[in-house]
Amino acid sequence: MPDPQRRAIADGIHRALVDAIGIPEGDRFQIVSQHLPGDLIFGKAYMGVERRDVVFVRIIFVRGRSLEKKLDLYRRIAATLQGAGVRSEDAFITLVENDKSDWSVGNGVAQLVDGQVPAA
Repeated sequence: MPDPQRRAIADGIHRALVDAIGIPEGDRFQIVSQHLPGDLIFGKAYMGVERRDVVFVRIIFVRGRSLEKKLDLYRRIAATLQGAGVRSEDAFITLVENDKSDWSVGNGVAQLVDGQVPAA
């Protein structure tokens, strides 16, 4: 996958997170990994979705978003990936939720825990 396409995928996923979930614009920490064809093993027709290839999207965030927001996020990511040349059928999205106390974004501080966010 060419670098511009990888960037378009990353940019689109971030935009979907901002628009659907309401994360801050500057809350952007992404890993984009490319794998050799033999490294990705997936069901070509699992749950009635006909895949040719697969793009795995795993999002880790703080627990608490509604089902409606999650469904909106899935739709937005699928549309974004289409704009980046990836079929919506090939988008495999998983959300991993945890608690505010499970995050430190630097300096060994739990910034998301009440009272831990330094003044701007």
